[in-house]
Amino acid sequence: MALLEVRDLETVFALNGRRVHAVDHVSFSLDAGRVLGLVGESGCGKSMTALSLMRLVPPPGHIAGGRVLLDGQDLLALPERRMRELRGAGLAMVFQEPMTALNPVFTVGSQIAEALRLHRRMGRGEAWERATALLTEVGIPEPARRAHDYPHQLSGGMRQRVMIAMAISCEPRVLIADEPTTALDVTIQAEILELLRELRERHGMALLLITHDLGVVAEQADEVAIMYAGRIVEQAPVTDVFDRPLHPYTQALLRSMPGVAGDRGRLEPVPGTVPDLLHLPSGCAFRDRCPLAIEACAAAVPPLEEKAAGHRAACIRV
Repeated sequence: MALLEVRDLETVFALNGRRVHAVDHVSFSLDAGRVLGLVGESGCGKSMTALSLMRLVPPPGHIAGGRVLLDGQDLLALPERRMRELRGAGLAMVFQEPMTALNPVFTVGSQIAEALRLHRRMGRGEAWERATALLTEVGIPEPARRAHDYPHQLSGGMRQRVMIAMAISCEPRVLIADEPTTALDVTIQAEILELLRELRERHGMALLLITHDLGVVAEQADEVAIMYAGRIVEQAPVTDVFDRPLHPYTQALLRSMPGVAGDRGRLEPVPGTVPDLLHLPSGCAFRDRCPLAIEACAAAVPPLEEKAAGHRAACIRV
């Protein structure tokens, strides 16, 4: 059995009297010690999928259906009190914007210590010592001094390291990293990704890596799931996606990525924009941007089907 198994996850927002599917019947699994890259353009539903797994969907949204199984236990069926206990200990998340995720009026050491006192029932002194040790583990220099700093006193890269320290403080079995290198320069990005790799190997965590950067996925992930308009449109081992992408959207993403296109020729932007979820086209949501679209693509939403061994795609043209 997979460590984390997501089945037909459905997250809905009520907007202007209509139900909008931000996460539309998403399914995937993640084994212990493995990395799944969740990829797509902004607005495709990656972050909302992560928040749904954590049961932190903001109103007016709610989880309308599906199952999220962690070691066989359905997180969506748990009472909120039990779910609060599992956040951090079973499933933890590194949020996209550390400056907004961290509390500006408390020191970073006290925020890490608070998580330890809540989930591990540690005393104040023990929690502070462990918080300092965690800052050391994530590579923050002079951790005893930096633990007394406030978030605004740290650089973007150091704030991201604090977020990672907080996320791993209770030794979660699954770590969700939502765009962990956003707004960081290239050198710091590489350091953060290397840190995540080292921590995953050291602690044996599974990692759900959410990103729009296929270059990051190529280096870090074992498997890739490509999202578009709230749905997974392709899923396969990472080498298969790069060597033989099946869905036209995946192919378009690869043609648009510097350092990924390689000898494919000149970079080509993906035409058009991600559709408004309130006004999705009929049938395949990508058909208005797809060079392979035919009339039949408007008839029905294509199912995610296995097209080759271990390689699934949602496209009638494959």
